[in-house]
Amino acid sequence: MHSFWQDLPRPFTILAPMQGVTDVVFRNLITEIGKPDVLFTEFTNVEGLQSRAVEKVKEALLFTKYQKPIVAQLWGIHPNDYYLSAKFCKDVGFDGIDINMGCPDKLIVKRGSCAALIKNPDLAKRIIEQTKKASGNVPVSVKTRLGFEKINLDWIVFLLEQEISSLTIHLRTVDELSKVPAHWEVMHEIVKLRDKISPSTILIGNGDIQTYQEIQDKYTTYGNEGFMIGRGIFQNPFLFNKSVNIDYVTVEQRIALYIKHIKLFDKTWKKKNPALLKKFCKTYLSNFEDATSLREKIMLCSKTEEMLVILKNYKGKNTIIK
Repeated sequence: MHSFWQDLPRPFTILAPMQGVTDVVFRNLITEIGKPDVLFTEFTNVEGLQSRAVEKVKEALLFTKYQKPIVAQLWGIHPNDYYLSAKFCKDVGFDGIDINMGCPDKLIVKRGSCAALIKNPDLAKRIIEQTKKASGNVPVSVKTRLGFEKINLDWIVFLLEQEISSLTIHLRTVDELSKVPAHWEVMHEIVKLRDKISPSTILIGNGDIQTYQEIQDKYTTYGNEGFMIGRGIFQNPFLFNKSVNIDYVTVEQRIALYIKHIKLFDKTWKKKNPALLKKFCKTYLSNFEDATSLREKIMLCSKTEEMLVILKNYKGKNTIIK
């Protein structure tokens, strides 16, 4: 089945799904300052979408027309809940549906979800089948890791055999978390397996990408079509904008961007905990004179109004970040 994945430029970029980070607000901000080729939602629980808390859970699936193409990422354990959730995602206009089979969170894994599915291919197969059954023409993809305790290419082979539209591989095992460098050297073999088993499946690599130049270099070296970036966005929110050099973004510009983020958060989420904004503090406030003391003041705030007063009243030097 032809999908938007085939029409993307080569190489293409994706902002990784990150819980408590890539909500509709942050995606709006990234879309304005340097949009990747594809955006993913936060992880969204399929059981939650079928529960009494559905309205709260659906907040993770909010998006704007400017964020397309956008992919809903789902996680959970019950195939029928995947079916119902995929049907909802199709009906509200998502361009793709992705199944999380890689999150290593211990509590989630203990429940049998996400990375636990690496050890339960029978359930993984049923989940994929039910998601595809409900998705219609919306392409279904999977995000996973190289294996659980060790690199397991049989798992990658199994996923390729499911004829999914795209496969994102975080190039570490579950046990490795993010404690070791990503095993990009394995991508050579994965590309060969893809070409043999499922040539139409788009391959996306994930792990340790910090600059756009790295994407170009890895594309030339390994040949996978897509590149997903997660933690790198915290070091450089302009990472997807090839015309912006982060070394020449001024302190004033970074503070203005943080202020914009806070105001958009306030406008979008009336009752959400403003402490969520603090995880972005070092993203906007770093590598300039007084950055540490300014961050310390922000971290002591309990309300967005307090954060805005501190940022607006900052009188530091308008120097270029080094």
